Amino acid sequence: MTNHLRSADWYQGSDRNAYIHRAWMRRGHPEDALDGTKPQIAIANTASDLTPCNMHLNEVAESVKQGVWAAGGVPYNLPVVSLGETQVKPTAMLWRNMAAMAMEEMFRANPIDGLVLLGGCDKTIPALLMAAASVDIPAVVVPGGPMLTGHFRGQALGCGTDVWRLSEEARAGTISGAQFLASEQSMIRGKGHCNTMGTASTMAVVAEALGMTIPGFAGTPAADARLLSLSHETGRLIVDMVAQDRKPSDIMTREAFLNAIVAVAAVGGSTNSVMHLLAIAGRLGIGLTLEDFDAAGAGVPVLANLQPSGAFLMDDLFRAGGVLAVLTQITDLLHPEPITVTGRPLVDYLVDRRVYDDTVILPRDAPLMDDAGIAVLRGNLAPQGAIIKPSAATPELLQHVGPAVVFDSVEDMRTRIDDPELEVTADSVLVLRGCGPRGYPGMPEVGNMPIPRKLLEQGVRDMVRISDARMSGTAYGTVILHVAPEAAAGGPLAFIRTGDIVTIDVENRVLNVEVGEEELRSRSQATASEAAYAAPVRGWAKLYVDHVMQADTGADLDFLVGASGPAVSRESH
Repeated sequence: MTNHLRSADWYQGSDRNAYIHRAWMRRGHPEDALDGTKPQIAIANTASDLTPCNMHLNEVAESVKQGVWAAGGVPYNLPVVSLGETQVKPTAMLWRNMAAMAMEEMFRANPIDGLVLLGGCDKTIPALLMAAASVDIPAVVVPGGPMLTGHFRGQALGCGTDVWRLSEEARAGTISGAQFLASEQSMIRGKGHCNTMGTASTMAVVAEALGMTIPGFAGTPAADARLLSLSHETGRLIVDMVAQDRKPSDIMTREAFLNAIVAVAAVGGSTNSVMHLLAIAGRLGIGLTLEDFDAAGAGVPVLANLQPSGAFLMDDLFRAGGVLAVLTQITDLLHPEPITVTGRPLVDYLVDRRVYDDTVILPRDAPLMDDAGIAVLRGNLAPQGAIIKPSAATPELLQHVGPAVVFDSVEDMRTRIDDPELEVTADSVLVLRGCGPRGYPGMPEVGNMPIPRKLLEQGVRDMVRISDARMSGTAYGTVILHVAPEAAAGGPLAFIRTGDIVTIDVENRVLNVEVGEEELRSRSQATASEAAYAAPVRGWAKLYVDHVMQADTGADLDFLVGASGPAVSRESH
């Protein structure tokens, strides 16, 4: 046990303040629970009935509690801000930083020695890790797990991915509207988050690759009894972590972030991981950049044959050997030094792992794609960078030249995209602006714009699309995202016009509009674009728009970058 527990500053002593802290927390606890010698463990719980993917986390929290008690700690359920990706408007990303800030303040303000971070839905694990990094007391992640596979008319459904696919088929008229709606009953089979390699699954992979979970935990299905067993084990582990003072800053080193980038590439993970990894690293003072994603991800093959890049789903990955089995195929690409929450290096856990189904976890010499790490593009349309996920794109479109069809806002796009008079061909490049962190606000998942109906009816299923928005990790297509600076920050995207020729060359990392620099600078922003930019006058949205940074740095708030540590200098009474 450590010589001095942080919680002892609340509970030890005979003065009035210590009396208040202890007396109000007694409530049936054993007499020695609050004597300043037993680790006080907060279970940061993002369970909410309005976060469907996290509904089951109260049950998970009970297993964690049992583990904490068994190891000699004292557990507490600490409900924290929960963000339901499918529910909240205008976008959950607007509140990721708010959730992280609120969590950080509660972690610091309370008599807590260690944290168990319960997350699942897209923004919950990033927010938890950002907060834990800023406070830097021992912490470990429990990923809530993916749902089991649903089926419709005998075919497996990938939640998210098949929503996009089926909705396009309904718009094209190849399935009826009734058939599309009927599939809704089968899409979500039970507890857990999306069963594709969307953002939720990707962030569980990231947490494991960073060393912040018990190795082998990520991808355990929510309905699997082993998730509760591992949760119990995590409760026991956090007590040991407190004793050893093993903190996030000891685990999430720069090399651990590079390992996470490699892992995301190998599983064909979500582009949203870029935004979240940059933000988490920023809380730790680690100078992670977009160039690190290109460098660390270069040459990494996609080995997980999972939707949206491949064919299978998360419970298939679990039965095939899980995330660690994927990493066994690329051990030489991982930094061996970073430790995990257990104190042992991640690579130690790869020695005896096996692949049990090589149609799900592909051999390194026969990957889904040879070099498919998230690519960072630059040019006069994205001087601070833009990203694309090659494994989810159409290979023939990764080098493309075509005329822009520009939409000034999401509303403009939705109004005109299916207009029969829209001047668009399969060679056109759809451009959407006003959807960045500041402009929307919050950077929504609208970058995977629908294909114009008249092209769908001609059989077109993919086009080059460019925006300052994000897209769901479950989505697919030749979609260029996170263009920085965004249009609302005066980036070049604000000045492109319909008909301008756009060049995309992913192999050479180029994104240009064929307009001279002087001409581009002489243009003014479209009135319709400026009118659509967010202009909040109060509340969180106002604070966010005034202080949010650009996508290339993770879109955190400028005053939240870095850490404040766990110290609290003043008493409450």
